[in-house]
Amino acid sequence: MTVEITQIEVFTDGACRGNPGPGGWGALLLLPGRVEELCGGERNTTNNQMELQGAIEALQWIAKQAPAAKVVLHTDSNYVKNGITEWIQGWKLRGWRTAAKQPVKNQQHWQELDALNQSLAVDWRWIKGHAGHDGNERADQLANRGLDSVFK
Repeated sequence: MTVEITQIEVFTDGACRGNPGPGGWGALLLLPGRVEELCGGERNTTNNQMELQGAIEALQWIAKQAPAAKVVLHTDSNYVKNGITEWIQGWKLRGWRTAAKQPVKNQQHWQELDALNQSLAVDWRWIKGHAGHDGNERADQLANRGLDSVFK
């Protein structure tokens, strides 16, 4: 069932203990009148993969629950923000190769994020991490909860 929601503010984050190592992702979705908190983790991953997964999971939730909503997505990862707003078009034109002709790392994550980004109205914004912003701090806590869940 979809819900008529006009705008959703999202904060996402990733966390890793070791890189690679166990990791977690978190997403805080601020909807009119309610909050959704999402998190999860993997036993062997990288910090960048978890940053990407947080955004993917948030957008998957929105695509199912409120696909017409405008999304303002805040990430403290320049890798995610610049990748989806600047670098991805060049990667696709070069057959998923970087400007240095190397394979794009995390290609599967990028392709999934790109498909979601194209199907939704997303305004990507970078936010300084660990700077006391409530939404970013909560996303960080959720990412660490997701990380901790892989040990249970």
